[in-house]
Amino acid sequence: MVEMRSIWTENTEMPRFEKLTGRRKTDVLIVGGGMAGILCAYFLEKAGVDYLLAEGRRIGSGITGNTTAKITSQHGLIYHRLLEKAGAERARMYLDANQDAVHKFARLCRRVDCDYEVKPSFVYSRKDRKILEKEAEALARLGFQPLLTDLCELPIHTAGAVGFVEQAQFHPLKFISGIAQGLRIFEDTFIREFTENTALTEEGSITFDRLVFATHFPIDNKHGMYYLKMYQHRSYVIALKDAPKLKGMYVDEAKTGLSLRNYKDYLLLGGGAHRTGKIGGNWEELRNYARLYYPNLDEKYYWSAQDCMTLDGIPYIGQYSRSMPDCYAATGFNKWGMTSSMVSASILTDLILGKENPYAPVFSPSRNMIKPQLFVNGYSAIANLLTISEKRCPHLGCALQWNRAEHSWDCPCHGSRFDGFGKLLDNPANGDLR
Repeated sequence: MVEMRSIWTENTEMPRFEKLTGRRKTDVLIVGGGMAGILCAYFLEKAGVDYLLAEGRRIGSGITGNTTAKITSQHGLIYHRLLEKAGAERARMYLDANQDAVHKFARLCRRVDCDYEVKPSFVYSRKDRKILEKEAEALARLGFQPLLTDLCELPIHTAGAVGFVEQAQFHPLKFISGIAQGLRIFEDTFIREFTENTALTEEGSITFDRLVFATHFPIDNKHGMYYLKMYQHRSYVIALKDAPKLKGMYVDEAKTGLSLRNYKDYLLLGGGAHRTGKIGGNWEELRNYARLYYPNLDEKYYWSAQDCMTLDGIPYIGQYSRSMPDCYAATGFNKWGMTSSMVSASILTDLILGKENPYAPVFSPSRNMIKPQLFVNGYSAIANLLTISEKRCPHLGCALQWNRAEHSWDCPCHGSRFDGFGKLLDNPANGDLR
């Protein structure tokens, strides 16, 4: 039987935390119980900082529980572009930050039973060998020696692949289940409104000095212009049973390409991506690929995820905006949520402790973001505001589109999603359809 749920939910017992009631006070309030929020809480706990984490549903129930869970500093063919657009110093900063994240996961995973495996990561191209060579040359200039190979164990013809050694894969829910034990977490604690330094929930309130938004897409619209400098993508995964064992983890350099990795005797096949609120390949694209190249494997699970995309391919991690010095953001992970979550937790913990972080400048949310996509996002929002629709998003009023594949109402402006009955599925909206 094929089940529409993530493979990570199979036989995984997550710890339960109580719902917040009454009035609470804390130094640092973390909003969001995904990988980024849990890691922030973990590091603040170790540092002896007074904090609380509020999660609207269950920890790990959002994007973390629907990822393909690759731990890698190889984020597509990003380094050639970073070298050209951001310069050598910032490109090296980005690489070092994510390599450091890989190493921190390795240390933490020694203490947690989370099916951690060291594996090389590869970005392959089906047609363009030159683009792989450019990436390898850029990495060499940054002092990093990648693999450049013609050999590829995939069942398709490729022009080669660029590889990073000693990367990893794991079970994300087993990991956060292991490190969340003993942390000050409240589940089923949905924050409805902020007033000054107080967060209002359904049955209580939290007064705080500092605030961390780890909510995937930030839920504050008043500052930082995140609604203009980010957009969201849907992506899809199927799990095929009794699959051949791959020696590495793979992702296509093409935007419409596929990713592949093993988990035990499953092959996780990802792709079908499209901007939220638009039409894309979804699971049918993956199933067509499976029928062609893995005809003898049975599909057992299928699921989807949503990713926040920034204008320059670099996450926004740091001070939320210049006008909110005691508020911090961790968002825009561009489909690379595992290492980006660890980078976020490391940077934000240092900022909260008043320490200088060597990687913070490249991720600053206040960096110059005057990019063509900024105007595209603005135009898209205006066009959707003028579109006649029976359903409108309560976030900023954009016209919702019906997603036939997932039976949901999706916002093409900022990515909020609602089920067929109007119940909120994905932020930045912070309430159901009326």
